[in-house]
Amino acid sequence: MPRPSIQGFGLGLRPEHYRDFIDRRPAVDWLEVISENYLVPGGKPLHHLDAIRRDYPMVMHGVSLSIGGTDPLDLGYLRELKALADRIQPGWISDHLCWTGVDHQNLHDLLPLPYTEAALRHLGDRVSQVQDTLGRRLVLENVSSYVSFAADEMSEAEFIVELLKRADCQLLLDVNNVYVSSVNHGFDARAFIDAMPADRVVQIHLAGHQNHGDHLIDTHDAPVCEAVWSLYRYTVQCLGAVPTMIERDDHIPPLDELLAELAQARSIAAAALTPELSA
Repeated sequence: MPRPSIQGFGLGLRPEHYRDFIDRRPAVDWLEVISENYLVPGGKPLHHLDAIRRDYPMVMHGVSLSIGGTDPLDLGYLRELKALADRIQPGWISDHLCWTGVDHQNLHDLLPLPYTEAALRHLGDRVSQVQDTLGRRLVLENVSSYVSFAADEMSEAEFIVELLKRADCQLLLDVNNVYVSSVNHGFDARAFIDAMPADRVVQIHLAGHQNHGDHLIDTHDAPVCEAVWSLYRYTVQCLGAVPTMIERDDHIPPLDELLAELAQARSIAAAALTPELSA
């Protein structure tokens, strides 16, 4: 399966940096936009998006799909996603492998799924419906988690691999989330990476988290820590060159700080892909 045409290193587009991208045009290969920020008929968000899109390829990343939920999929939301995709022609559309609410109430959190055969069957039908509506493969992101289900029948890695195969969808591999969950649940983060099928991984997220001693919380409000950089280096060695971005959603710094982190990602990936440099 060929990978999409977008390659290299990107950033999440945030309103705080609109003017930077319009006026300075910094050397970023592509941008990820939060889909829900632009599902509007007009106004400043779309004005800025259209202006920036002229200079940067984009991908779309959502937080409201609730692919693992039990409520029927929101067909109005899917039509809005498709209209936005028609407008900006993203390299791909992603959301999270989770559920976000029940009984039509959005809890505004990315809630974990049980890793069961029943959940796989449920997800397979819903992924197919989304892909048919959007007319493209869906990309799903592994989320961080803090609890597990007594009913689990397989590991998270086994569950993800089986879903990708059955539903013919693709993976946004959040390396920070792998690390956070590995600490919280006591599994081997490198073994998780080893299990991921390289031909299904189309994007990597890097982000920061908070350390609360006996557990980690995924917060996207801090720089990438050394342990996550190390796991990213291993990920590139295993999976090769995958489009990679820095994700920051709170305590957003000046753009130059994120550009410096992005340069670090470039350097680590280059060394990981060059055996004599990574030895």
